Amino acid sequence: MTPTSPKRLVLVGATGMVGGYALRYALENAAVGTVTAIVRGKLGISHPNLQEVLHRDFADCSSLSRVLSGQDAAVFCLGTYTGAVSDTEFRRITVDYTIEFARVLHGSTPNAAFSFLSGSGADPTGRSRIAFARYKGEAENALLATGFPRVYLFRPAYIYPVEPRKEPNFSYRLLRAIYPAFQLLFPNQVIRADDLARAMVDVAVQGTDRGAKVFENRDIRAMVKRIHRSTG
Repeated sequence: MTPTSPKRLVLVGATGMVGGYALRYALENAAVGTVTAIVRGKLGISHPNLQEVLHRDFADCSSLSRVLSGQDAAVFCLGTYTGAVSDTEFRRITVDYTIEFARVLHGSTPNAAFSFLSGSGADPTGRSRIAFARYKGEAENALLATGFPRVYLFRPAYIYPVEPRKEPNFSYRLLRAIYPAFQLLFPNQVIRADDLARAMVDVAVQGTDRGAKVFENRDIRAMVKRIHRSTG
């Protein structure tokens, strides 16, 4: 069997919770040769396999075309919380930034795999009254129409932060406080941030034998179990 060459991975959203774990995991992953992190601010870390690219305006990613050339896979974790910004800005970050990055990546590397951090309840029909669901669904549709051969849409439910942080709102503070009981009662409604990140990186780099391209929270948990079994 011919050994597989290490992959070139581009990561967007490395300063966020899930993106941060994805960065750490990718840098430790033997299947990944280089990680190109597209960031708006410096990461503050160095690694021989890390290329940090500062890019402040995701409304226009044209200048990234050369950096994105020759990449094997992308993990896109850029986003914001509902209520943290205006509805207009929320849609811009959730939909427009995703579409613009995907446009330039596809122009530079049309055969790249793409893992996208969506969310539980994402509505591709656009009929949901919930902005988060509509916008994530809109972004999903756009990615599927871009032309990448492999697009993986991850729809986690509650993402457990693992490490202490300042929670964005009361709902998240409450969920963190009751997480032990919530996990026991509703195991398929929670996923650890580090586990989610590992699944997103692994499927982008290695692919999957699953026919579906959409991974609901239950699917992500099953994927994580397989990852843990294979790594001992």
